[in-house]
Amino acid sequence: MAVSLYRTEPFMDFTQPDIREKMLTALKKVEAELGREYPLVINGEKITTTDKSTSINPSNKDQVIGVVSKADQALAEQAMQSALSAFEWWQDVEPKERARILLKAAAIMRRRKYEFSSWLVFESGKNWAEADADTAEAIDFMEFYAREMVRLAEEQNLTRIDGEDNELVYLPLGVGIVIPPWNFPLAIMVGMTTAAIVAGNTVVLKPATPTPVIAAKFIELLEEAGLPAGVVNFCNGSGSVIGDYLVDHPKTRFISFTGSKEVGIRIYERAAKVQKGQIWLKRVIAEMGGKDALVVDKGVNALEAAQAIVTSAFGFSGQKCSAASRAIIHAEIYDEVVNHVAELTQKLTVGPAHTEGIGLGPVVDESAYNNILNYIEIGKSEGRVIAGGGKAEGNGYFIQPTVIADVDRNARIAQEEIFGPVLAITKANDFDDALAIANGTEFGLTGGVFSNDRFNLKKAREKFHVGNLYFNRKITGALVGVQPFGGFNMSGTDSKAGGYDYLLQFTQAKCVVERF
Repeated sequence: MAVSLYRTEPFMDFTQPDIREKMLTALKKVEAELGREYPLVINGEKITTTDKSTSINPSNKDQVIGVVSKADQALAEQAMQSALSAFEWWQDVEPKERARILLKAAAIMRRRKYEFSSWLVFESGKNWAEADADTAEAIDFMEFYAREMVRLAEEQNLTRIDGEDNELVYLPLGVGIVIPPWNFPLAIMVGMTTAAIVAGNTVVLKPATPTPVIAAKFIELLEEAGLPAGVVNFCNGSGSVIGDYLVDHPKTRFISFTGSKEVGIRIYERAAKVQKGQIWLKRVIAEMGGKDALVVDKGVNALEAAQAIVTSAFGFSGQKCSAASRAIIHAEIYDEVVNHVAELTQKLTVGPAHTEGIGLGPVVDESAYNNILNYIEIGKSEGRVIAGGGKAEGNGYFIQPTVIADVDRNARIAQEEIFGPVLAITKANDFDDALAIANGTEFGLTGGVFSNDRFNLKKAREKFHVGNLYFNRKITGALVGVQPFGGFNMSGTDSKAGGYDYLLQFTQAKCVVERF
């Protein structure tokens, strides 16, 4: 299969007039399509049910993005049987042919890049730049995993002995349940789904509750790219009705999940129980969030560090697993950095995501909105509010970017995942103390260090216990193939999405030896 070398998809520069106009045109096109109904898709059949979920624009609570049919357990079972039947022949399709479908899907998405980004703007509340990055990452995942499957299908390097032929092949697992998050409803959903199918598995896809329309649009794209019926079955529904049912199912071979720690633990526990008729141990690939910290050492450029903190904390309103929800600052530079963080945060703008140049859009829904505001109130008793501190105006779920300084390392807002535009700042006595504070949570996803001291950077390389560690830059924005992403401890199973060993989690290795 002759394809070009993998390269990350470039981001759009919306200051360019032609790019800006294309985005505005796409936003108008998508807005004209809002409010439509979307069916379930099981074995290629479009199924409409009376029970439906309504997706709302978080920037405008009066605007319906779409209405999506919901499955009950009978339809979830139908989706499982469809995936089981498809697996019988899909596993035998040549890896190169499976890869070509991903490359075709990536090409279609690239041609409709502005349109997919516009759906993200309306349904998930991402501003233009964040939506563009999400779409670019979705394209990257398909391009990268397609090439990786071709590589895995090649002859593997083994030690050879005289008189015998030995080979190692990677086989698919079976039917997987894919449960993506709402915060990267295109990129992560696409990555989880396509990694599974390019490895030869079939999938039941249960989209995130707030963002089912984007998932429905992706299903349409897969059909356009030529993916056969039954390989991916679109099964929208609640976790309590169909999520538990599919996780528990004896024919489920693996669960690929991205979301909260609480839900991840629940899935992990349920998947560990061997059901009647189950003849394997289910595999769980989980990414479960974090309480990420950016450490600032003495002797650095305080403004540069503050800019990285604010960018890391408030991109997509802090609704990233990798967002900096803590800044841990050396006592000697603490006041200077804190002042810069306050000034930069106060300059950020909050408003509807479709508005050009907006800094922060809304948070995703009413539940997140109320939870974040509750944490802000808790934070007011645990530190000093130096920016934000409450609701922002508008007919959506808008919250001011909030910075709370002088927070104790063991405070709730320094320990618990808030998943919103809230930053807690803690003073450290020295660099060793800062590392201890950074490691002092149950999570271990991303972290960062600003330092000019080579010995301290070396110490952080060895002792800062996170899956993704960044020096002297922001801690968000991992690129596929460049920074494989996944964390330690309660941040998940260190799945390393977008890495060269990710597909191994969707396969099983078989060694065959013949004596001559």
